[in-house]
Amino acid sequence: MMKVKASWSSSYSSNVLVMAAPRNLVNDSGRQRDEENAKEDSPMSKKLFGAKLDGKFPLSQWELVASLSVFLLFSIGLFCIYLTMPAAEYGKIKLPSTVSDLRILKDHLATYAKDYPAQFILGYCSTYIFMQTFMIPGTIFMSLLAGALFGVIRGLLLVVFNATAGASSCYFLSKLIGRPLLSWLWPEKLRFFQAEIAKRQEKLLNYMLFLRITPTLPNTFINLASPIVDIPFHVFFLATLVGLIPASYITVRAGLALGDLKSVKDLYDFKTLAVLFLIGFVSIFPTILKRKRTYE
Repeated sequence: MMKVKASWSSSYSSNVLVMAAPRNLVNDSGRQRDEENAKEDSPMSKKLFGAKLDGKFPLSQWELVASLSVFLLFSIGLFCIYLTMPAAEYGKIKLPSTVSDLRILKDHLATYAKDYPAQFILGYCSTYIFMQTFMIPGTIFMSLLAGALFGVIRGLLLVVFNATAGASSCYFLSKLIGRPLLSWLWPEKLRFFQAEIAKRQEKLLNYMLFLRITPTLPNTFINLASPIVDIPFHVFFLATLVGLIPASYITVRAGLALGDLKSVKDLYDFKTLAVLFLIGFVSIFPTILKRKRTYE
């Protein structure tokens, strides 16, 4: 669910992802290059990566109309929900972009959430899912806000529910218009992700859990690329629902001490990242064990 996984380079992502699957890359490098060349010449690869980086906007007119229609539909629904909510005693609020903004927002919303809990939760969930669906930055502040206003248990349930719902909406949106867009924006990253998924079909759920738990790949890219590389929705959904729990717990719990938090970067220090990677490697341990037995 979390968006702390922002920009990333091909070399870093490649190294970390390959580490997730034990493989003798030195001995198998020639064979791997042959396999990748064969995939590039395959009909599926041509279909997936046929878009040329010629500077033209990749979406067709129909795809552009479809995406705008979905965005308009979600926006109208969100606006209607806001119209039904009781008026607040303070002025207009804005989505926070810093921890300082979040503290101000929390102070404004604390009484409102206590007086109108059902309406507030509806508005909160709608906003979170909207942001997650259309990849609007700031959901990490929404997760911190959940911890500050609702505590760890209720906050965690809210965040995991919203993050999973929003990621699922993004999955289906990408299934509708994502193929040409991702092939245009990140062709090499998408090709690499497709190759990694193809090698792990037997233990795909374990691998997806690893990606969700650890900050190996940005959640936004996973949401967009999963339907393009033919990850089944039930695998995507279950990996998202379970895999986002550890990071969500860290963020929600940090919301309890919002006054002591200086920056969102403080959420993920070396110790926290080490714990997440440890949990992630536990999720792929069955895959490692099975491969070891196969090689023996």
